[in-house]
This record gives sequence, structure tokens and C-alpha cells, in this order.
Amino acid sequence: MAMRVSFDFFVSGFKVGCSISRDSLSFSTFDALPQSSLPSGQSFLVSLVCAFASYVFFRLWRASRFNGVPYNVPVPEQAQEGWKGEVMANPSIKSTSNYLIQCYAPATGVSLGTVAPAYPEDIDAAIKASAAAQEQWAKTSWDERRKFLRTLLKHILDNQDNIATVACLDSGKTKIDAALGEILVTVEKIKYVLGYGEKALVPEQRQTSWPFMCYKKVEVRYEPLGVVAALVSWNYPFHNLLSPIISSTFAGNGIIVKGSEQTAWSSQYYISIVKGALAACGHNPDLVQSIICWPEIAPHLTSHPGISHITFIGSRPVAHHVAASASKTLTPLCIELGGKDAAVILDDTRNLPSVTSILMRGVFQSCGQNCVGIERIVATSKVYPQLVSILESRIAKLRLGSILDDGTGVDCGAVISNVHFSRLEELVADAVRQGARCLIGGRRHIHPKYPKGHYFEPTLVVDVTPSMAIAQNEVFGPICLLMPATSISDAISIANSTEYALGGSVFGGNKKDLDRVTREMRCGMVSVNDFAVYYLNQSLPFGGVKGSGYGRFAGEEGLRSVCNLKAVAVDRFPRIASTAIPGVVDYPLKDGEKGWRFTKGLVELGTMDDGRRICSLAAVGWKDEQSWSDLYTCNRVAACDR
Repeated sequence: MAMRVSFDFFVSGFKVGCSISRDSLSFSTFDALPQSSLPSGQSFLVSLVCAFASYVFFRLWRASRFNGVPYNVPVPEQAQEGWKGEVMANPSIKSTSNYLIQCYAPATGVSLGTVAPAYPEDIDAAIKASAAAQEQWAKTSWDERRKFLRTLLKHILDNQDNIATVACLDSGKTKIDAALGEILVTVEKIKYVLGYGEKALVPEQRQTSWPFMCYKKVEVRYEPLGVVAALVSWNYPFHNLLSPIISSTFAGNGIIVKGSEQTAWSSQYYISIVKGALAACGHNPDLVQSIICWPEIAPHLTSHPGISHITFIGSRPVAHHVAASASKTLTPLCIELGGKDAAVILDDTRNLPSVTSILMRGVFQSCGQNCVGIERIVATSKVYPQLVSILESRIAKLRLGSILDDGTGVDCGAVISNVHFSRLEELVADAVRQGARCLIGGRRHIHPKYPKGHYFEPTLVVDVTPSMAIAQNEVFGPICLLMPATSISDAISIANSTEYALGGSVFGGNKKDLDRVTREMRCGMVSVNDFAVYYLNQSLPFGGVKGSGYGRFAGEEGLRSVCNLKAVAVDRFPRIASTAIPGVVDYPLKDGEKGWRFTKGLVELGTMDDGRRICSLAAVGWKDEQSWSDLYTCNRVAACDR
């Protein structure tokens, strides 16, 4: 039977609905509906379908209103096909003739131009501009902030080649390293904030204190701090710049990002992408600011009274200076200082060749310049010799070069600078003197095609012990260390033997052993049978303990860390119950002894169960009516009989 709904019923219902008011509503109102067209079960079903369709239409309309919008950002000429630059005689970011930052490609030594560093007055102006824009930005809705992120996301996805090319030019990495470490994690962060950011930042209801505060409603509100700052490292110039911007702006803040002088050239392009997204959505692009300055100017930013929070990603020595500077204005810090992450390989690890592929990516991603890179492989006795054999064979085949010039025949790119080459060579040599074996590499590499590039040979050092300097110091280069362990307990001890404690990995087949290693590794994050996937899951907080810093970014913890956590208590029923000071404790006190008995009984009343609470009332010894009235007023509980 075909379902039919009387048109008269819908029209009459519409008329009745429009005529109803609070004063005129009664059951007789519905007498105006045609009796012959009252809804049947079928017509009711059609009404539900219509309601659902209306809901879907509304959601689609709402989504279309806040969809990302297209916009264009000029791509630097150096990143365009066919561009050829001049190779510098002595590649360095410091010029001997002026104060400018010299930018160059570490893979080839080709000059990328110069960047004028900021002075204190430039930092003041940037903070002032961001603060002015933030006043309006703080009033935007969640939908408006999501529209900005969708616009940014769309541009990133449409311009992956350009973004990766710029990252490869300025940091020396390969395009695969750029795709994984720059673009993928940035996209995942945007996706997480789009889906769950609002839920993390809406007011959170908390438990009330019973019985005294039963008439109150309490909550935590996550409000913008104002203008925050992020001082980020050079190893991932795109992601490190955008990551704090994504979380800080969604929380309602303005932000000043100080990038590294080593990647000053790419920072200009990347910040223009963010500013372009803001402008395309009708917002003031001054909300986000990029600052590049020499180290002697940075304290002006870190001690600035206009900065409400600082995220620092870098080395421990610099972190001490940042913390000392920030202490002048008591600016809170989130500090991530890298690590000496260990991957523990247990004897029952299955499919060792596949696990070795994960280890290779963990060690040589971005040429080892990765804060959560695998710096130590700790293997128990059964799998140790197998790992030595597999790793030696695979590392020996790694090819160095410039991915933008050599095409697909490159596995590892350049490192950012040759400043630390002597230190790396000495760490390897010192380990060998103490009994370790360097099976591959161990020294700087003069590339025949790019003699001005910064290359270090992919290196394998085995039989490393915890007492060696190379096992204690962050290498931050393409060096694979293999350390033998006699047992699971020994492996855990070795993993915990450094002052660093950022992340870690454990591989094996026995769940009990995996749980034990995960539990006993003293670090901020652990991946089980994998490498660093906790960071790809942006719902998780990121950060370490001990010498790897403190505080967290990513996840709801990261979003909330750039907020003012405001505790709020309001009356649940303001017209019925509100706080009033009982007469027995009201100033000026009429009877101090009586007031003491009252407050003492009040404390006992709040800490007992219901039965004991009633008994305690009698024990207090209040005889007069006023005391009972005072107790009732203070607690807002049901009246008790004397």
C-alpha cells in the first residue's frame, strides 16, 4: 500500500503551530486539525523521514558554510623547477660582512638568499600586532576556527610537492622524510583538532563537595591565554612551525613562532601559508607571527611581559637560558629537549627482517636528526647476532645525496650543518677504543657531486656498552648503535641508563614481557612493536621526563596547556538556594566558643556517612533553635529534627 499523507494535515498543522502561544495553548487548540487527516502510523513515519532529511540538510548547509576555501601563496623561485643557484665557497649561516642570515641548501651548498634577523623592536611590534588580532580572534566560534584549519588543510594537501621541496632545500632531507615527518604528522594534527579540539576545550563539569556544596555547579573553563610563543628547532621546519600554531590558535590565542636561523628561508614561505589561510577566512593574519633572530636577541622574546606561555623545542644547554629568561616574568614553559631513545628487542621477537625495517626507519629518518629517533638498539642474546648481520648488510647499501638533484637514487640526505662532524667522529672513535666495533661508516663524507654539502656516512657501531660516551650523549645523526643485553632486566637497565627519557620502543611476542618493559622504561612515551607511532596518534600527549624536559604538547593535554584553566562555581538553583553566612560565625562574632563548636561540627558533618552525620548533630550540643537554623543555612541540606 502506498503511503499517503494528507496535505491538509500538514497545512493545518503548520497553521496551528504558528498560532500557539504560552497563553493560548490547550488541547482544544488541536480541534482545528481536520479529523479526516489525522496522522496514521505511515504518515508519522513519513514525518520522521522528513525530520531526518531536514537534519541532514541543515548539517550539509552548516558544513558548506564552514568548509575550507581555496587561496594561493607564491612559491619561492628557488623551489621552482629549473632554478639553479650559486654554490657558496664556505657555506655558513653567518656572514663575515653583515648581520644578515645567509640561507643555503645543506645538501649542495647552494645559496638560497638572505634573511634580515629581527631586533628587539621587531619583536615588540610582532607581539603588539598579534595581541590586537587576538582580541577579536578570541571571540570567534568553534566553527570559524575549524574553517580556518580546513582551509589550511586543503592548501597543504593541494601543495604537498611545494611544501616538501622547500623543506628538502632548506634542511637537506629527502622527500620521503618530508612527507612522513613534515606533512603527514601536520595533517594528522589538524584532523585531530578538527574532530576533537572543541570537546577538549569546552567547559568541563566537575564533582561538587557533598553535602556543603550540593547547591553549587562547578566546572573548569579553558580560556585563551592571549599571545603565546614557540621556539622551535630546525629538523622539521614545516611541522615544527605549524604544530604550535594549530593548537594555540584553536585555543583562541595569538602566537609568535621563533624558528631556527638554520631554516630561516623556509620559515618565510611556511608562515605565509598560515597567514594566507587566515586572510582567506576573513581574519586578521597578524594573529600569527614568525620571528627569526640571532641567539643574543632571543631573550627579549622569552622574557617579554606580553608572552603568556612558551613552548621550547631544542637542546638542554639552550633550555637553561630560556628557563632563566622566562623566570623574569614567571612565564610558564613546556620544554622538549630531545632524547636518547632505546628500542629494546627481545628474544621472542617475530619476523626479525620486518622489525629491522622499522628500526632502520627509526634510526635514519631525516638522517637521524629526529628527537624521537632510535639512538640505541638494545637486543637480548638470541637476536643480537642476527640483528648485527641484517643491519650491517642493509646499512652498507644506503646512498647519500640531494633528492632534488639526484632523483630516486637517494636514501639519506644531508645533515643541517658540518659543525658537529668532529664531535660525531670522536664519539665513534672513543667507543672503538673502549671495545666497540665500527662496522660501517664513522666519518664525514665528501660527496663527489656536492663537495660543499654536509654529509656524514651512515654508521653502524656494535658491542656498545652504557659506559661509553656515545651511549650517553644524543648523537642526532645517521649513527646506529647496537647494545647487547643479557636479560630482560638488563635490557631495561640499559634503556634507563641515560639522563634522557623522551620515548622508547619494545619488540617481542610475550605480552607479559612487553607490558613489563613498557611499564619499567622511565620515559614519556613507548611504542610496542613499532616506532614513534604515539606521535602519529595526535590524541596522545607528547613529551618526556628527566633530562628530556617537562610539559606536554599534542592531545587534549597540549591544547589545554595553552589555556587559562579557570575554576568556576555557580549556584545550581539561584532563585532557591545561595550562600549565606550563618549568624553564629558572622562578623562581628557574638560568641567565639559557640562559633568554634559550630565549625568543628561542620567539619565532622562533612566527613561522615549519612548515619553517623545525624548522630554527630546531637553530639555537638546545640540546644537553641538559631544554631540549627545556622547549620541548615550553611549546608543547604534537609532540615533535621532535634
